[in-house]
Amino acid sequence: MPSSAGAQEEVDEVPAAATVEVQKVPVVQKDYRIEPTTEAIKIDGVLDEAVWQTAQPMEFDAETNPGENIPPPVRTIGYMTFDSNNLYVAFRAYDPDPSAIRAHLSDRDNAFSDDFIGVVLDTFNDQRRAFEFFVNPLGVQMDLIQDDVNRNEDASWDAIWTSAGRITPEGYIVEMAIPFTSLRFPSSDSEQTWGVDMVRIYPRSVRHRIGLQGQDRNRNCYLCQSSRVTGFRGISPGRDIELDPTLTAQQTSVRTSFPNGRLDSGDTDIEAGLTARWGITPNLTLNAAINPDFSQIEADAVQLDINTQFTLFFNEKRPFFLEGSDFFQGPLQAVYTRTVADPEFGLKLTGRLGDSTIGAYIARDAVTNLILPGPEGSASTSLDLKNTSSVFRYRYNVGETSSVGAILTSRDATDYSNLVYGIDGNFRVTPKDTISGQILGSNTEYPSFLNAAQGKPEGGFDDLAGMIRYRHNSRNWFWGATYEDIGTDFRADSGFIPQVGYRLGNAVVEYNGWGEQGKTWYTRWFVGGDYDRAEKQDGELLEEELEGWAGVSGPMQSFALIVVGDRDRRFNDITFDEQFFHWHGEFRPLADLFVYFRGTFADQIDFANTRPGERFVVGGGVRWNIGLRTRIDIDRTYEDLDVAGGRLFAADVTALKAIYHFNIRTFARVILQHTDITRTPTLYLHQTVSPHSERLFPQLLFSYTLNPQTVFFAGYSGTALGGSFEGIDTGLTEADRTFFMKIGYAWLF
Repeated sequence: MPSSAGAQEEVDEVPAAATVEVQKVPVVQKDYRIEPTTEAIKIDGVLDEAVWQTAQPMEFDAETNPGENIPPPVRTIGYMTFDSNNLYVAFRAYDPDPSAIRAHLSDRDNAFSDDFIGVVLDTFNDQRRAFEFFVNPLGVQMDLIQDDVNRNEDASWDAIWTSAGRITPEGYIVEMAIPFTSLRFPSSDSEQTWGVDMVRIYPRSVRHRIGLQGQDRNRNCYLCQSSRVTGFRGISPGRDIELDPTLTAQQTSVRTSFPNGRLDSGDTDIEAGLTARWGITPNLTLNAAINPDFSQIEADAVQLDINTQFTLFFNEKRPFFLEGSDFFQGPLQAVYTRTVADPEFGLKLTGRLGDSTIGAYIARDAVTNLILPGPEGSASTSLDLKNTSSVFRYRYNVGETSSVGAILTSRDATDYSNLVYGIDGNFRVTPKDTISGQILGSNTEYPSFLNAAQGKPEGGFDDLAGMIRYRHNSRNWFWGATYEDIGTDFRADSGFIPQVGYRLGNAVVEYNGWGEQGKTWYTRWFVGGDYDRAEKQDGELLEEELEGWAGVSGPMQSFALIVVGDRDRRFNDITFDEQFFHWHGEFRPLADLFVYFRGTFADQIDFANTRPGERFVVGGGVRWNIGLRTRIDIDRTYEDLDVAGGRLFAADVTALKAIYHFNIRTFARVILQHTDITRTPTLYLHQTVSPHSERLFPQLLFSYTLNPQTVFFAGYSGTALGGSFEGIDTGLTEADRTFFMKIGYAWLF
């Protein structure tokens, strides 16, 4: 980090007393022409090649957030060229105070709090999907998929490309080479036009977003407002074949009898695997994996599963399933790849054929994990059955901004099967208004013992699920309505739908106000509310809720939010009247220190004993960059529930992550997650509970990453348990430990 690390943030807005009117930048899409080069370009952050002196400059003309199409506070210029193998992009990011530039060594996709700059490429120029490549001033890469249909960005996508960054006396320079093998684009020998935007994030007291052109906040789309670049001719991804062999080793020791038994060392398990990728066409990719390494090296965020109604959701972290994950998205979550728990092989096809988008995968799983959903709660179970999971997702583009789609998922094992099928649509009827919906059907057959436990008939059961949603998004107003109807016997075992047997109606409205540079201390404020009512299929009330919220963003990248509400919730044939109050706040008091806090006061059902309770939650944390190489994240949450007679439980959850970067490719990391729960057993009316339980999860990792597939990992993880066991209070005792290693290499052809 430059010399400003840890210094008090400067306020870079015009003082409130100023009354100078800021001239707005016209919202005009630009057209550029890109010329090829035969010159060899070295990606080193030094723009000394002749092509950068002759390439058409692409000036960043507008700040689009928090300012609304105003002249940017700093000057930025981009350049583009290409040869037969790569797209080359370069930037000059000027800064009046280079010592204030925020730049740290970090793992890829983790430098979003820094200064950074990059390019957004809509390679089909269809205003639906784009590739995003960003680089911080030290060359740390971040790549994402922009899905403009669903208005989200997916950072799980990782491409193989080259970048370099360098801080200079005038600001910083970034240079990148993006192989055409890492992109999908039309297969054509003729000249192509791509949608393009260039984006610079300039974080100071507020986080400025600067782009090539202005953005109309009354248009509910981003890519439809991008500029265009023409001139690509004769480009091809070539053979686009990638082979990624892996070698993994793992040794686990388990304490056979806890807490006093011996920690027995297991055998070392060494496995070789192979993942392959073939670009069948420039926009259709086949991935295959034999004896694959589907492991993840990032620990799941710790979540409390005490006094919860529904199964917890965990994000996917495994690279095989992350690539192309946006192809499988739909209005209802019929695809949740973490249901594939321990696969033996996988095959996946993703891409486009004209106006059609397809995504398909098949995997053989060694275990069958199930969510058992209901209208008032859900549970999970695991069957010792191998299953074959397959998913097919299809979407067809209609007009310029709408689409229709279909989905088919299947899981099959001995005496078990689940089939889900359906259609969906997303229609942007005006620049501000969107209507989306989906209808799904399912057919499920459980093993006999599970049928009996769930009260399901032999021979299988089926049902339907559907939803329709309307959304209006404009500069100042957001409103919408949703209706869902999920049948009691509907099951999406390849997805994540933990609640069934209900009908839900929801209406929401929100007003957004925007600050003016030099006139207001805030950058944005908003106030809104919603109403929803959920019933069982027979009309019995599940929940009726009215809530409101208000929030504001301001200096020091601050944000504050409060939510208040009232609801009637029915559980186990009893209706509970609940009020709740939530708050959240965050700010950056120093350039390298981010602080956040949150809390809740609420009436809360004691689900274990079907009675009212009072819930209190308080938590917060910090993210602290210490110099150039070190980052520490600390998060702590305390939660308790009081019922008649006293405190039912109190839980304290602490998570620590510390990481040290030796250089841009190598780091060491430690993760510690600690959970401490105390209960009052006499207040539990229907079950026997331990008065005290404690869990510590440590993980140590050394990582060397040349690119997303050429990697070396080595580390340790374990579990230590403590609390009351057979009437004896035991301190933290190691229950298991695992040492692991992985080597992966990417061969590109």
